[in-house]
Formats: sequence, structure tokens, C-alpha cells
Amino acid sequence: QVQLVESGGGSVQAGGSLRLSCAASDYTDNYFYMAWFREAPGKEREGVATIRNIGSTKYADSVKGRFTISQDNVKNTLYLQMNTLEPADSGMYYCAANSVGGPWTLHREGYNNWGQGTQVTVSS
Repeated sequence: QVQLVESGGGSVQAGGSLRLSCAASDYTDNYFYMAWFREAPGKEREGVATIRNIGSTKYADSVKGRFTISQDNVKNTLYLQMNTLEPADSGMYYCAANSVGGPWTLHREGYNNWGQGTQVTVSS
């Protein structure tokens, strides 16, 4: 069973930055794609950003231009650099990985491995 462990969450003021990390117990270049999701209280878990093993990326419209997803296959770690944070970015952030293939997606159904989450709180 693959283990994904997130870190880097915290509390910041609006306009600030955070970098999330996700350490994988397996080789990240074994995954077809990886992603970050977030879930706010009372809301559905939504895809934030995803990266394929060939390096292509895509983002939710709400974070384009502010967030950057990247992957270090030497350290087996996925990152999410979050800049110009807004209160609406608050929530639990989850790392996810697809190890079985299928269409590249930002929908949660496309991922079969999940971390436990790290909390991000942005105050106004």
C-alpha cells in the first residue's frame, strides 16, 4: 500500500504564501499522475492541481496563476506552491496519486491513493 504524507500546512494572512509537500513511500515516477485536492467544511472535495508523469500540469480556474504544482522524482515528493492566498483557499489539502492509469483528470474518482491531509487556514 502506497503511503502519501502531506506537510507544510498552517495559518497565514491573505496575500501570504505556503508550500505544501507530499512525501511518497514509492517512486513518484511510477504514478501516471498526481494531484492536490482540498476540502472546506460543508463542501465537496475539489481538485486544485494535477501533474502527469511527463510533466504536464493543469489547474482549477480558481487557482490559476497563483498555485504551482511540481514533482521531484529524486526525492519522491510532490509540491504545491501557493501564493497570494485568499480566505477561500482555506481547507484540508490532500495529496493523491493514480497508479492504475486511465484518463488524466482532476476528479477524485481518478485517484486510488490518498494522504491524510494538511490544514490550510487563510485569514482576512
